[in-house]
Amino acid sequence: MLAEWARRGTPRQVEFLLSYLEAEAASRDASKRASLLRRCALPAPKTFDGYDWSAVSWPDGFGRDDLLSLSFMRGREDLVLMGDVGTGKTHMASALCVMCCEEKVEARFFTASSLVMRLRRANDDGRLDRELAQIGRAELLVIDELGFLPLDAEGARLLFQVVSQAYETQSVVFTTNLEFSRWGSVFGDDQMAAAVIDRVVHHGRLLRFRGESYRVRHALMQGGAQKG
Repeated sequence: MLAEWARRGTPRQVEFLLSYLEAEAASRDASKRASLLRRCALPAPKTFDGYDWSAVSWPDGFGRDDLLSLSFMRGREDLVLMGDVGTGKTHMASALCVMCCEEKVEARFFTASSLVMRLRRANDDGRLDRELAQIGRAELLVIDELGFLPLDAEGARLLFQVVSQAYETQSVVFTTNLEFSRWGSVFGDDQMAAAVIDRVVHHGRLLRFRGESYRVRHALMQGGAQKG
């Protein structure tokens, strides 16, 4: 019907139709992006505008352009953002999620503790498989603050299920202050930690973050102390 209308319409009518269709498509795209961003559940959406890259040490064969192109996701590669507190790890992970949503790619953001609590509730309610399936639909999965809080045996098992499910099917971004050698203390089981590390390292990149905390450098309290 639209094709017939466009064929028979005047040039001005055809121009109006094209403008209408373009506006409709743009509106649908904007709605899709907004929906993905809400579903991602970022605590504070970030972008790379003004991002301080000075704390980041890149692995061989992988740099800023590779990160910003999201090319690592095509190979279902993982990223481990490891290092000092306040050096931009969570900011980077959040900005990657925002980039995905802008590209109409589904991403999900969890802290390790919130993810475990979510899985525990689902397990108690008898809907763990459904919850895992929902998480598994995201092409990018962020697990923030791994190691910030220790996990009990059930929590470690539930988190392992997510990592195991994501292996070679999703890209997972971990942020952590802990070296791999200390992940056993997080999972409470050296063998389980080794199994997680094995999966992550196989298709993963390690980005190290070093430096003074951004929050400390820009703290209002610090400025007040200097004035006093």
